[in-house]
Amino acid sequence: MTISRRFLAAIALLLATVAPLSAQGNGEREQVLAVIQTFFDAMRAKDTAAVRATFEPGARLVGIRPNAKGETVVQSLSLDVWVAFIGRDKRPDWTERAWNPEVRITGTLATVWAEYDFHFGSTFSHCGFDAVQLLRTVAGWKIVSIADTYQPADCVRHPPP
Repeated sequence: MTISRRFLAAIALLLATVAPLSAQGNGEREQVLAVIQTFFDAMRAKDTAAVRATFEPGARLVGIRPNAKGETVVQSLSLDVWVAFIGRDKRPDWTERAWNPEVRITGTLATVWAEYDFHFGSTFSHCGFDAVQLLRTVAGWKIVSIADTYQPADCVRHPPP
C-alpha cells in the first residue's frame, strides 16, 4: 500500500507543477500575440512611433513580391525604411488580420505562423502567411523579424474589415 501512496503523491506533485507551467505558457502566448496585434493596430493607424515600439532595433521585414516587370523578387527592408514608408503612404487604413496562429515559445524566443489578409481601407490587397520571430527583452516581447508570403489571388476570403 505504501507504493500506491507514493505513486499518488508523485502524481499529485506532478499535477501541481504542470498546472502553473501551462498557465505561464498560455500567458506568454497571449503576450506574444498581443505584440503582433498592437503592431497591426499601429500600422492601421499609421502610428510610426507605436509601430517602432513593437520591434527590436535592427529588425528586418522580408517577403517575396512582384516587381514592375512582374518578376518575383525577394524584398528585404530594415525597420527604419519600412516605418518611413508607412509614414508617407497616402492609401487608406492598412488593415492586416491574422487567423489560426501557431505559437511556439522556448525561453526567450517565440515564433508565430499565421494566415493573414491585408486591405487598404475595405479594399482587398493580398493574403498569405506571416512568420514572425520575437525575442523576450527586458522591455517585453519584441519583433525581430517578419517574413511573409504575398498572394494577390487564390486566397481564402474573409468579409472585409
